[in-house]
Amino acid sequence: MTADRLAGYIAQMNEAALKASDFLSGMGYDAFAADERTQMAVGMTLVLIGDAAARIMQHYPDFPVEHPEIPWNKIKGMRNVVVHDYYELDLPVVFETVQKALPDLVIQLDALRHWRPQGE
Repeated sequence: MTADRLAGYIAQMNEAALKASDFLSGMGYDAFAADERTQMAVGMTLVLIGDAAARIMQHYPDFPVEHPEIPWNKIKGMRNVVVHDYYELDLPVVFETVQKALPDLVIQLDALRHWRPQGE
């Protein structure tokens, strides 16, 4: 696996996080709870973020250790919940995750954009 692939996974996480935020832009919880289309769109972004995080954890195991500020296991865990328990999703948790955790994640991922392994 190359550093370019790692950068691609980081970019995928960032793009999906931004899309999730866009999907909920200007929407309160009640509107989100009543809008199945937005719930499904947001759920898919969480899957995409989690898939990219899982690939980083699998193919670049040192990277998450070097960047503990990103909650890698929680991100992967949210992906698993969305995929395996979609009809049991706790919508307030999903809404809060997008509203509060994803903006922080975008900032953290932006800080990694210029990351290069030592020696490059």
